[in-house]
Amino acid sequence: MLSPFDRPSKSRVSSVTNGVRSVLGGRISFTQASFEAFRRGRAKITSRRERAMLDELAAKPARLRPEFLSLSSSDLLKHFRSRVRPSFLPGFEMAESTASRQRDLSPDETERLIESARRIVEVHRWPLLGFGEKDFGVQINWHLDPLSGRIWPLNYHADIPLWHHDGSDIRVLWELNRLGHLITLGRAYALTKKEEFASEFFAQVESWREQNPVGSGANWSCAMEVALRAMNLLAAFSLLRSSPHLTEERLRMLLTMFDQHGAHIGRNLEFSHVATSNHYLSDVAGLLWLGIMLPELAASEEWRAWALKEMLRELDKQILPDGVDYEGSTGYHCFVLELFLYSFLLCRTNEIPIEGKYWRKLQMMLAYLRAILRPDGFVPLIGDSDAARVLPITLRNANDRAYLLALGAAAFNDSNFKLPGLEPQSELLWLLGEEGLQNYERLEYSNAEPSSQAFPDAGTYLLRHEDLYLLFNAGGPERGRPASHRHNDLLSIEVSAGGRAFIVDPGSYVYTADLRERHLFRSTSYHSTVQIDDEEQQTIIEEAPFVIGGEASARVLVWESTAERIRVAAEHSGYQRLPEPVTHRRVITFNKPDRCWLIEDELVGKGQHKVATRFHFDAGLKVKLSDNNSVIAGDEISGVHLLVRSLDLDQPAELEAQFTSRHYGSKVESIAASWTTNTSVPCKLRWSIGLIRKGEDPSERCVVPDK
Repeated sequence: MLSPFDRPSKSRVSSVTNGVRSVLGGRISFTQASFEAFRRGRAKITSRRERAMLDELAAKPARLRPEFLSLSSSDLLKHFRSRVRPSFLPGFEMAESTASRQRDLSPDETERLIESARRIVEVHRWPLLGFGEKDFGVQINWHLDPLSGRIWPLNYHADIPLWHHDGSDIRVLWELNRLGHLITLGRAYALTKKEEFASEFFAQVESWREQNPVGSGANWSCAMEVALRAMNLLAAFSLLRSSPHLTEERLRMLLTMFDQHGAHIGRNLEFSHVATSNHYLSDVAGLLWLGIMLPELAASEEWRAWALKEMLRELDKQILPDGVDYEGSTGYHCFVLELFLYSFLLCRTNEIPIEGKYWRKLQMMLAYLRAILRPDGFVPLIGDSDAARVLPITLRNANDRAYLLALGAAAFNDSNFKLPGLEPQSELLWLLGEEGLQNYERLEYSNAEPSSQAFPDAGTYLLRHEDLYLLFNAGGPERGRPASHRHNDLLSIEVSAGGRAFIVDPGSYVYTADLRERHLFRSTSYHSTVQIDDEEQQTIIEEAPFVIGGEASARVLVWESTAERIRVAAEHSGYQRLPEPVTHRRVITFNKPDRCWLIEDELVGKGQHKVATRFHFDAGLKVKLSDNNSVIAGDEISGVHLLVRSLDLDQPAELEAQFTSRHYGSKVESIAASWTTNTSVPCKLRWSIGLIRKGEDPSERCVVPDK
């Protein structure tokens, strides 16, 4: 797809190859490092050429195919107003019927949507991640971080540092410039046909283009962001192309923007021979969508053909055999699932065939989401989560992803994904249209009780029965793959009972705005596992927000599941680097009739060590110390309580003030219970966890025989 460049010299490649292997600790082969060294050399040449051509790139009009290049501006506008192919996602494409159904389905939500669109128009105010609604001023400055006040410079995109230790957060700037709020304007226009929404859309797009010449500034510094912005613009444009505010000049402007976005992605693909991630997949999806939706562009056919092949290749590379994204993050699993699912649906809408085995793997990704979904309908936020979404149709917290199951149920005609209580969502209607909604309504609700399941490739184990839920995280970083979105959470647990989350992963909060907080939320001490000698399971460097050491490998020893009992055991090597090495082995036994979990933490090694075992409770719970070295966490509304008891230690737990984040940029106070002891190793410490309902005696719950 990209133009060939001159090869770097042999000696240069050899030098860079050794450098690449050195940086990666020798974890990749010499051949792999050689390919990566050559790629980096070629990327530098591309960057130099791009830098020299910025003015030319910014001034260049859209490159149209010959048959469209010869059309007058008025004929080109007529073509776009009347064309029926290609077709965007069905709900967007048939906006009139979708809008009518939206009013019937959710009248209150419809009014909230229209009111949100009015605030965008009248006061330039809309929500931004977990920070709530923000004011963006009479004249929107697309380079201004609205939280820190930092104005990012209009330098060549590759020269811009991504963090500055001053409270600014480029993730916040990027979210603003993904332009997802323009979809709100498009939906409001479809619902009301009020031209004020169309007028605001075009005014903001013109403002954005004027302030962001191609290749200059932070809004071009990440190809993923360029791709997601292009996808959001395509979605909004599909809803607004019938507006009289779409003039000949504005159409030319939009076509130029789309062409510039696609070409920029192509010049700056986030590919690596070491590993690819959700960034590169976003790049590919952006080119695929542009290639499908804009056949008028000269490069569209090339983009579409290349991107579709590459997307299928990435599905094989990035998704583990058990259907889980390799990055060790439930948040990014959902984001990657959206990228694949929405792209496959766009291909299906436009009769672009995709082999059945890829659809089946996509179903496996949905099955994993179904398996980890807590009884309260939310996803545990394991690993990083920056709340990234494709086509943000409605405002949701980072842990609110059940709508993807409704989409999956309708798209695959699979009742396993139609959960009791999961009503049709706006995403289902706007992405799949009336036909998708009818497909969903025809399906029976799944009456199968969520089962205990093992995902050995991901290292995720679910111990479930009725309203009891425990997720055991035994997934360590894979050799040769980056661990940038993983946390120090090996052998940690999530526990829900009685329909309430009790023991939770704390989430992520922020990335670069506060590096201390960034690393606190990914630290061992913030997770429900064992910490030895105040050390991290894997090394963390505060100045490197997306680096985590690869010292810890996890190994699952046992997975046994019967009608009455489930047992899982795993160990990790993160503390092998201590002067007196220790292996942490955790065994969890779930006795279904007793509705109780027994956790055994065995420390194998030698020496005297400080051992801290923590359980991180969800925000909003009342946590207190109780008799018999126990902690009780209670939900005062439902009257449901969870008991965590130490079976071997004499001292009571300490309650530590911590935080929990359910959305990027927001955090709420929560409590962790910590039992700390100085003990000689080898040793074993045991804990029982069980649900206490109203009127039950805590002393009679989870009684476990002595050793």
